[in-house]
Amino acid sequence: MKSIAKALREKYPEDQLYLLAAKRNSGSFTYDGIERGGERVCLEIEEELENIRNKGGKITKLSIVGYSLGGLVARYAIGLLEMRGVLREVEPMNLTTFASPHLGVRTPLRGWHNHIWNVLGARTLSKSGRQLFTIDNYRGTGRPLLAVLADPESIFIAGLKRFKRRTLYANAVNDRSAVYYTTCISKTDPFVNPSRIKPNYIKGYEDVVLDPLNPVSPVTPKQSNMTIAELTTNSVSYLRNAPLVLALAVFIPIVVVAFLFNSAVQTFRSSRRIRLHESGLAGIQIEHYRLPIWIKDIRGTVEDVYENLNTWQGESYLRASDDERDDGELNGAETEIIALERKKSHPQFPTLALAPAQFTMIDELDKVGWRKYPVWIHQVGHSHAAIIVRMDKPSHREGLVVFRHWLNEEFLI
Repeated sequence: MKSIAKALREKYPEDQLYLLAAKRNSGSFTYDGIERGGERVCLEIEEELENIRNKGGKITKLSIVGYSLGGLVARYAIGLLEMRGVLREVEPMNLTTFASPHLGVRTPLRGWHNHIWNVLGARTLSKSGRQLFTIDNYRGTGRPLLAVLADPESIFIAGLKRFKRRTLYANAVNDRSAVYYTTCISKTDPFVNPSRIKPNYIKGYEDVVLDPLNPVSPVTPKQSNMTIAELTTNSVSYLRNAPLVLALAVFIPIVVVAFLFNSAVQTFRSSRRIRLHESGLAGIQIEHYRLPIWIKDIRGTVEDVYENLNTWQGESYLRASDDERDDGELNGAETEIIALERKKSHPQFPTLALAPAQFTMIDELDKVGWRKYPVWIHQVGHSHAAIIVRMDKPSHREGLVVFRHWLNEEFLI
């Protein structure tokens, strides 16, 4: 986030824009769950506003920026700020997220691939990981936290609606941490096969920021026969890569074991921090942030989370079969959602095999309104960090184009 703060400061002086870089969720504290991260950020904002008031100053407008998981933490914090009345004391301006997995990190898969990756894999992770795979039960609601974050009757959507502008930037390709469909809140992924599309860039931000209304145009693939020379070249290439494939066969099991070991360690450490947090010994009085999350309850009426492992999975699409029921795991309402989305699917860009809750999240978040910008990073094989210029090196410089677009075209002051 240092690069984001730097870009903001270069654009706006201190007397025009006050910057607060949240510190309580640094390091491995992101393992502790989105709601605890949101509570920490909310407290940090409230403390800073109070400190400024005590010094005779006053903040009149509020903008929030989140990168990766921080975008979800920001959305949770916004709900708490709404609940505690902070968003009625200041004017909410911008909410911006960069490469944030709004729909979680569940890979669109079917069958046994789904059970291995999205079910078993998710259970090796900490609290944040379970929430990102949408296998958690948020406060006994029987629903995952991300679904509650998108509930139109929740404080989280009420808080979102107060912001004048909600903007997201999503990597179109090569983001091995958070893929396009989740960071762009989309039911399709037109960038699966880049050779079959022509990107349409925004004038002045060419080769990086795509037109949100018409990001790509289809390209008819050319039919060609492979020559003997091409066949020979490809064969030599495969032979040259054979040692690498063999090395990966040995190395990958070691990495998986190390990943599982690290997950266990971080989960243990996270559990200890969570116990301190829940007991009030971590510096936060949680009772201030555990009030009802539903708007109707607040009004007094009574009515009814790796990165490289993710890239190994190819995306699946909804099949045409009308009697498909995901191995009988869906209830009636969920089956209706899938059936409806299947009918909407288009052959050119077919609908991904998302979970019913994810389709509902997309619909509800789209109702709130987002300005969505796909970003095409070319100079690095893993674009997740490059979108915010996380490191000062040439391969991340394309992220500066993203910042320039954001500050010139989107950020309201």
